[in-house]
Amino acid sequence: MATPRILVPLAQGCEELEAVTITDLLTRAGFDVVTAGLDDQPVTASRGMVFVPSTTMQAVMSEPFDLIVLPGGLPGADHLRDDKLVQQKLKELAAEDKFIAAICAAPQALASAGLLDNKTATGYPGVLDKLNITGMQLSKASVVVDGKTITSQGPGTAMDFALELIELLAGPEKRQQVEQPLMRPAT
Repeated sequence: MATPRILVPLAQGCEELEAVTITDLLTRAGFDVVTAGLDDQPVTASRGMVFVPSTTMQAVMSEPFDLIVLPGGLPGADHLRDDKLVQQKLKELAAEDKFIAAICAAPQALASAGLLDNKTATGYPGVLDKLNITGMQLSKASVVVDGKTITSQGPGTAMDFALELIELLAGPEKRQQVEQPLMRPAT
């Protein structure tokens, strides 16, 4: 099996905990994780941490990915929603039947691309319910998988979200291999 290739767009004002948790756990799984800024500047996250993306969205537009995953946070999620390249890449991966995922306020970017129509999804409370999304069922679950679309609620669900992505891409054994050393309490 080829190593999964993951695109994580990082926007100014993204949620630190989500961005770090997603990129860290997917990297621990041995995936090829590419962080891409919306421009060529360092990204200042919502609480002041500074990230240096490995590339830009412009530079990766012609590259193949198995998953695009959007960290939330505000105003980061608004920037992802409004970015033409992010919207284009979301639609491309969905059309290729690849995985698309978003957490916290970022599912609004999926909605903007029309990718939550007739899906079950979740997000940070109050973000999706104010949007008029055709046929979407809003769930209160911490992580929702509907086909190849995965959504999650916020910083506190970021680890469960990233582990679910690992399982979807590489199976339950890979998830267990990553999760066991994290010393998470048994549920």
